[in-house]
Amino acid sequence: MSNLVPLAADLDQNKVTPGVLGFIVFALIGGAVWLLMKSMNKHMKRVDFAEDAEAGGQTAADKGAA
Repeated sequence: MSNLVPLAADLDQNKVTPGVLGFIVFALIGGAVWLLMKSMNKHMKRVDFAEDAEAGGQTAADKGAA
């Protein structure tokens, strides 16, 4: 650990970058978002939006009032 101290002395506080670790974290977050979007699309394709023939265009509030 003491061999890293000279490297820290040369560190310019105005030029700090995220580096490789920042890129890896960003890439993992991007991959997770891609997988979630892929899963969401698969689930949305399974949804059946067909309306009931009995409803006749009435909403739940209209049915309760009748």
